[in-house]
Amino acid sequence: MLSFTKSKLFAIFPFLLLMAIVPLNSASQTVIDIQVAPNVLNLQNQGEVVSVHTDVAYWSVEATSVTLCGIEIDHWKADNQGNFVAKFLIEEIKDLPLNIGELNTLTLEGATTTGEVFTGSYDVKVIEVIPNGGGKKK
Repeated sequence: MLSFTKSKLFAIFPFLLLMAIVPLNSASQTVIDIQVAPNVLNLQNQGEVVSVHTDVAYWSVEATSVTLCGIEIDHWKADNQGNFVAKFLIEEIKDLPLNIGELNTLTLEGATTTGEVFTGSYDVKVIEVIPNGGGKKK
């Protein structure tokens, strides 16, 4: 049976208080800078991907953990600075509940290979412009 004296209890009280405030399994979260391309999303766009450029080293990202507004990453690469670039299918992004004519916040979430969670947000204007076919004629 455990026996605690007042002095032992007072000695461990700060530790117990700290454990109540900071859970042991809490993961740190880092806010990162991201840029989304295209920065104006035309719902009539026939493009294939939305690219998210980060300021996180390519080698440090657990790529399969990365999502954009809950959408799973399609593929990824390193940019010419060695930073992680995430690619998402544009059709899946268009299926999000977007507000046409307004800025919409897209949030990237993921984890590093050491388990550190990161997140970054970027505002993208959403439009729906149907091409009028007014390009050059041959």
